[in-house]
Parts: sequence; structure tokens; C-alpha cells
Amino acid sequence: MTMAPAAAVGRTFVIGDIHGDRALLEPLLAALPFIAPDDTLVFLGDYVDRGPDSRGVVEILRRLPEKTVGKVVFLRGNHEDALLRTIDDKDASFVMPPGNGVAASFHSFADLAPPVAGGLVAAEHFERYLDPSQWLPPPVVSWMRDLPLWYRDHHAVYVHAGLEGEGTVWNPPETSTAKSLLWQREPDFFVGYGGPPLVFGHTATSDLPPEDPSRTTAWTRGPLVGIDTGAGKGGPLTCLELPSRTVYQAFPDGSVTTTALA
Repeated sequence: MTMAPAAAVGRTFVIGDIHGDRALLEPLLAALPFIAPDDTLVFLGDYVDRGPDSRGVVEILRRLPEKTVGKVVFLRGNHEDALLRTIDDKDASFVMPPGNGVAASFHSFADLAPPVAGGLVAAEHFERYLDPSQWLPPPVVSWMRDLPLWYRDHHAVYVHAGLEGEGTVWNPPETSTAKSLLWQREPDFFVGYGGPPLVFGHTATSDLPPEDPSRTTAWTRGPLVGIDTGAGKGGPLTCLELPSRTVYQAFPDGSVTTTALA
């Protein structure tokens, strides 16, 4: 599956990378306006890793379609994709680097205390950790496999990372590779894309041009909007409402703000 069917005309609420931060997801969802039947919630992927409660995040998301009268679309992120590839290819290269934050997911799903500083897994659990099929519940693995790679509606195109192309020429999602949709961080894309409106996550807004380590807000240039604002790494979780371009953010201190995107 690569695409979910488009919904009827209504508002679209796009939520950026959550990364296991249930403490941000719950207040953000609670702060959103009532979701009407013709509204859509689009999640851009990366639901797991880094934050302390990946299992809780996935549980909330998997129940959400039953609790929401609007349409709900979950895209696959590169972290979900990497866990699936680890299972399928028996290649632990993604789960090994502490910076990828997989140890936090393992401890969450395995019902263990959070990993020690540095994201290390105790020796007695290490062999199990290297094979996510031993600690990700089969229904969660199946859910991840079914996640589409992109979505489009009357407001914008939605992808986790980006599109395939270079310079000012970029393929639509239909003809972009899965690698581009899930992993792309080409500087040309951020400065050269000029196609239809497109909302993405994956790359922290602080790393988007011009780079600003203090930036925790949504980023925009022309038709592009980036909304990975660092959830799971101490930053807020961001939601963009279209077509109003209202931005909702939940912060680690418990506050929730509502602003307008320029």
C-alpha cells in the first residue's frame, strides 16, 4: 500500500513526528477543535523511538479511528520502516546506534524501566533487543506494514520526509521512491521545491534553512511546511491545521499554544 484515498472537503489537521512522547500527544489532541465528519487527521510518521512511551503512543493512535468521526490517516515514518527492515532483513544496524532511540521503544514495549543514560540496553536483554519481532506485538507490526507512504487531499500533499528529484524538479509522490518519501534530506528540496503545497516531518525544523538551533516552531518556505519540532528530544509536538494555517503546539512544560503560520 502506498496511498490512502482522499477525504471529502473539510479541514485537515497534520501532526508531526511524535517519537514516543505520549505526554505531548495527549494534550495536543485534547487542544484540537472538534473533528467533524468531513475533517481529516494526518499523522506524518515516526510514532516510536527516543521518547519514553512508544507503546502508549501506538495504543492511542490505533484506537483513534474508533474515537474520531473524521478520517484518520497514519503515514509510515522512517523509524517504523527501519524496524520492519530490521525484522525482515535480520540486520540490527539501525537499532544499534543509541542516537536512533530504539532502546527507548524496546523498554516501553517490553515493560522495562527506561534505559540508562545514553540509551543503552542491559546485557541480559541485548539479544532480544536486536530482534524487534521479539518485543513488538504482532498486531503492531501488522499495523506498521499497512501504513501508507503518502497522502494527498484538496489542501496539500503529505509525506514523512520529502520527494525524489533535484534542483527545482521534484517528482510527485506517485513516482517518488520509498527511500525518498521516508528518508530524504536533500538541501535542494528545502530551497528548490516549487510544486503543490506539501507538509513534511523527519527533518527537525531547527535544521531547515537557515539553520537555527533555537527554532521549535513550524518552518515554511513557499509551498513547503516542515513540522518536526523535536518531540521525543525535548521539543514540542506540532499540529498544522489547513486551510487556516493555525499551528497548535504542546510543550514539555505542559503548556499548549495556538498561533498562526505566516
